[in-house]
Amino acid sequence: MDTSLPLEGRSRAIFIVSVVMLAISCVAVLLRSFVRLYLVRAFGWDDALMVVAMALFTLLCVTCIVGSHLGVGHRIIEFKSLDSLEKALLWWWLGQILYLWSSAVAKVSIAMALLRLTVRKMHRNILWGTISVVIVIGLMFWLVLLLDCNPVSYFWHRVDPTQTGKCLPTKILIAIAYLYSSITILCDFTLGIMPAVLIWNLQMNKETKVALIGILSLGAVASVAVVIRVPFLHNYADDDFLYSTYQIAIWSVVETGLAIVAGSLVTLRPLFRWVLGGSASYARHRRYQQTSGGNYPLSGVTAHYQKSGASDPKYWRPDITLDERTNTVVISPSHLNTSSSQEHLRPESGSSAPQNQVNVLKTFRVTDDC
Repeated sequence: MDTSLPLEGRSRAIFIVSVVMLAISCVAVLLRSFVRLYLVRAFGWDDALMVVAMALFTLLCVTCIVGSHLGVGHRIIEFKSLDSLEKALLWWWLGQILYLWSSAVAKVSIAMALLRLTVRKMHRNILWGTISVVIVIGLMFWLVLLLDCNPVSYFWHRVDPTQTGKCLPTKILIAIAYLYSSITILCDFTLGIMPAVLIWNLQMNKETKVALIGILSLGAVASVAVVIRVPFLHNYADDDFLYSTYQIAIWSVVETGLAIVAGSLVTLRPLFRWVLGGSASYARHRRYQQTSGGNYPLSGVTAHYQKSGASDPKYWRPDITLDERTNTVVISPSHLNTSSSQEHLRPESGSSAPQNQVNVLKTFRVTDDC
């Protein structure tokens, strides 16, 4: 028997939000993976965790899409049978379980990305503490939902008078939900202000600092959805459960989707440079770096240096004699190895540092004793 209900009203809202957030998040993570795997070749733990978060979020959106077809967002009186109501409750329960872990993994990924920038032990401890709290609070609320009813299946079978079981009082569930949301907001706030703490004392102009802080703080925008969701938590106690909690379902999807999208956007700067600079030239540059490591042979820096005798070691080391064999490693700043996720920061305004220069990394001598 067909147990689906019309996709209209609140169920349609859940369906549309789930599809849109799933599409946007999927594109963001695919672009992030392209950047990290192909452009900068520095796929790290934070990237792997974001891929895991995307997989969990995909399952979450699937449960919301299927649930909206089965009746999530509809009133109890609209269901055709007791079996259809139980199925809708089951899919709602699965969605909340998946939300907890997809949201937690996305925020851990953001914190891991910030760990790349930390130098001071105190900052690292704060970020590791945030990661620990996110995991602990997620695990706690997951266990509450998992063990809310005894047996577990009584959560969706309790609408059937013939079923027996016991569930926690709704007041306790709501209190835990408020606690979870409060701690989540605190963790998001911490992830939002940490970029300012990490960057503000760096030697760069104020405009660059503000831009970097704004980009790195995008990962905390998910807290907006958490704040918006808080006033709807009391709807857990409503008798018309599936109809009243649709806002909770929507903002749970939005929160996780925003965390994934914002956490991925901060890694896409190399993509914009690649697109603006041309994929072909960038690919040639990457192939050159893989074969040469970005180092230039002394005699091949520029034609100007070749003509002026730059290939002679004495051009670079006037303190050596002609009969001494030397080897000098030279690197151009514009061809530094960019296999890491870190971007070069431009100097303070007014700095007289030349834009085109060659750095001598090391000079060593080769003797017959070697």
